[in-house]
Amino acid sequence: MKTGIALFAAAALGFSLAATAQEGTLKKIKDSGSITIGHRDASLPFSYYDDKQQPIGYAMDLCHRIVDAVKKDLNMPKLETKYQLVTSANRIPLMANGTIDLECGSTTNNLARQKEVSFTITHFVTANRWVSKKSAKLHKLEDLKGKTIVSTAGTTNIKQITEINGQQNLGMNIISANGHPEAFQMVETGRAVAFVMDDILLAGLAAQSRSPKDYEISQQGLSVEPYGIMLRKDDAAFKKVVDAAMVDTYKSGAINGIYEKWFQKAVPPKGVNLNLPMSGAFKKVVAKPTDSGDPKDYE
Repeated sequence: MKTGIALFAAAALGFSLAATAQEGTLKKIKDSGSITIGHRDASLPFSYYDDKQQPIGYAMDLCHRIVDAVKKDLNMPKLETKYQLVTSANRIPLMANGTIDLECGSTTNNLARQKEVSFTITHFVTANRWVSKKSAKLHKLEDLKGKTIVSTAGTTNIKQITEINGQQNLGMNIISANGHPEAFQMVETGRAVAFVMDDILLAGLAAQSRSPKDYEISQQGLSVEPYGIMLRKDDAAFKKVVDAAMVDTYKSGAINGIYEKWFQKAVPPKGVNLNLPMSGAFKKVVAKPTDSGDPKDYE
C-alpha cells in the first residue's frame, strides 16, 4: 500500500510540475502584474545603457514588441515592465530561478544551452572572431600561438577558444574578464594581444574606442553564433506568445526598420554607426524563422 501511495504521490507531483511548467511564465506575469526583462550594460547595439543609464538596443526593441504581445494575450494593457541587469555569467541562473522572464541581449542559442533554457526565433547571426591592434599582425589562429588572449567569463567564446587551445596545442595564456569592456581594455593596455568574442560586439567596442582605426577584427571565424532572446525551458504557452510576436515582426517587415535603426544609423550615446547591412544568413531567418541552436542551420 505504501508503495502504491508513493507512486501516486510521485505521479501527482509530476503532474503538478508539468502543469506549472505549462502555465509557467504567463501565470507568473499575470499574478505579479509585471514582466521582468534581463538586459546587458555594454552589448552595443543589442542591449546597453544610454547616457541616462536606461537600457536600450536592438534586442530591447524586439523584447518590447514581445511585451506588447504578452499584454494583449493576457488582456493586461497596464502590465508593468521591470528591468534587471544581467551578465554573461549570471544570465542563465537568473532565468532559471525566475528573477527574469526574458533575457534581451547578445546570447548565443546553442544545443548545450537548450538543455537549461529555451530561445525564441533567432534575431541575429554572428561569428566568433578576435580583435587585436593592427600593429600586432594577428591574422590567423596560428599567430596567437603562445600569446596572452582574453575573453569574457561565462560565454561560449571563452569555452571554444579554450578547447581549440588544447586541441591544437597552441600554448595560449587565456585570461577571463568580467565583461566585454574590461576585456577590450586589456587589449588597449597591452595586457592581452587579442580579445575573442562575437564579431558584432567587437565591432561595437572598437568603434567606441579612443582610436578605432588602430584595431582590426580577424577574417578567420571560429564558429557561427545565432543569437536568441532567452526564456525558461519547457514553457510552451509562453514560448508560443513570444515566437508569434517575433514571427509577426519578421513577416510584417517591421524587422527591417528596427534593424536599420541599430545597425545602419548612428546610435546613442556616442553616435556610433556600425554600417552593417543585414547578412545573408539572417535574411534566411527572416524569410524562414527558426529557433535552431545548430550552427549548421545557418550556413
